[in-house]
Amino acid sequence: MVQNDYFPPEWLPLLQVVVGGIGDEDEENSVLFQLLSTVVEAGNENVAVHLPHIISLLVGQISKSIPPNPEPWPQMVERGFAALAVMGQSWGESMPEEVELSESRETWLSGQATLAKAFSSLLQQAWITAVQPMEGGISDLEASPSCIDDSSALLRSIMRSITTYNELLELKVSELLVAWADSIANWHAWEEMEDLSIFECIKEVVNLHGKFGLKDFIVRGLPSPPVPPVPQRSIIEGIGAFVSTAIAEYPSATWRASSCVHVLLHVPSYSSEVESVKQSLVIAFSEAASSRFKAICSKPCSMWKPLLLTISSCYLCYPDIVERVLEKKEHTGFSIGHLHWVSLPPALLNMAHQQNLRLIMALAKVIERLLGQGNQDSDLLRDCFTSLMEASMQLKELQEEDDNEEAEDDEDAGDDDTDDDDDDNDDDEDSEDGEYEETEEQFLDRYAKAAVALENGTLVEEGDEEDLDQEVDLGGLEEIDQKSIVLSLIQRYHQVLIRGSHCRRQLFQLSSTPSQNIVPSSSNMGEDSQSGVSLDL
Repeated sequence: MVQNDYFPPEWLPLLQVVVGGIGDEDEENSVLFQLLSTVVEAGNENVAVHLPHIISLLVGQISKSIPPNPEPWPQMVERGFAALAVMGQSWGESMPEEVELSESRETWLSGQATLAKAFSSLLQQAWITAVQPMEGGISDLEASPSCIDDSSALLRSIMRSITTYNELLELKVSELLVAWADSIANWHAWEEMEDLSIFECIKEVVNLHGKFGLKDFIVRGLPSPPVPPVPQRSIIEGIGAFVSTAIAEYPSATWRASSCVHVLLHVPSYSSEVESVKQSLVIAFSEAASSRFKAICSKPCSMWKPLLLTISSCYLCYPDIVERVLEKKEHTGFSIGHLHWVSLPPALLNMAHQQNLRLIMALAKVIERLLGQGNQDSDLLRDCFTSLMEASMQLKELQEEDDNEEAEDDEDAGDDDTDDDDDDNDDDEDSEDGEYEETEEQFLDRYAKAAVALENGTLVEEGDEEDLDQEVDLGGLEEIDQKSIVLSLIQRYHQVLIRGSHCRRQLFQLSSTPSQNIVPSSSNMGEDSQSGVSLDL
């Protein structure tokens, strides 16, 4: 009836009956959980107002069924966690806008606090209380791998509700994160949807640490006696193990893992005392990315981008370490011959704005190191410098496109309201005209090519294609002026860089202002000096 828009006069009694009927009978529970999902979806905002109360009731029901031994979880618990994740997301989507009445927002925040307490209590029972002390000591905290995706969604909801340090302590967020990080470090059940909440949770963890400074995030303290004083894995070390495994072994998760690398390497609190943790992350990430790139580098594909961006992020932190990692692979033919991974043409990689900036910084650092080592006439220097120029020009074009789009948006916003209806009608017609339907012949041809690629081992999983446009958090790099980086490099080394064919003439233009003429004419610069070339970045 609900699916056919026959709605009850009051939603709360129906929700209470459904949740109250959930018990130990798996067959009956299956029907009730399905009904609960249907009611939540159909009721929308009419149900959303009751979600804090209903979630608290459901948490109480689920907590009764969590076994003392965390593995395996009963079906009732697994379905319950899935239902809580859906309802938590629905509540998050119901958050009032900033401009709405403060009373509505206060009500929502109160409900969010209720959800956070309920979720924290449940996860503590599942991950901490359920872990019984071992004979002679306390066992390591580790979250049950059951429902890790749904559990991550609940954990993320808890973190998003934190506004003060006292709330962080009250909800035992650090303890929950230690257990969660240990669990995902050993995660191997990779699926497209199963790991999505984990990656979203990783970024939320980093944000929360930036605000409050999480206990056990960078370094975890030694256990208390009588447990042997063996160093335990910190939160970021567990996350790092998960991300590096994703990069090395699971193509469907490569893009999402790469988007986390830069964030993890630029979190606050990397003091000199814990610099070794950051170095170990760089080693793990660069080894995973370079090994994976070596396996697929024979043919260009979309996976090149995340792998090269990962290596670039690591190289910006510790170039010496990354060079040593690549040199270890010399016997496999992937040597530091070295760093040719970063000299690939940006046009081939089709980098986005933010990704291009990271590539430019890595290229500049490679060029500086090559020049410092006396490799002034190497092919690698020429290739890196050419790629640096191309990346800079491509970034400039992207920035100009963004500026033009913003200007067009401002013009559209200034149009009269009387034109809006006409524009909407035109948009509808355009969207109908722009619809593309694949023919049977095209469908068969596409799948034939995919079959051949699969047989040859060159097929890239579709999950990667779907992630191509996702934004990558650059952790402060967006404030860096790429023009100044390139100009400074050329001003210091222009005599070497201009020599021979190290610069492609089509990348140089006459400067629009004398101050940008960074390559002064000189008789010892060869024929490139005749035009008094300069870079218009």
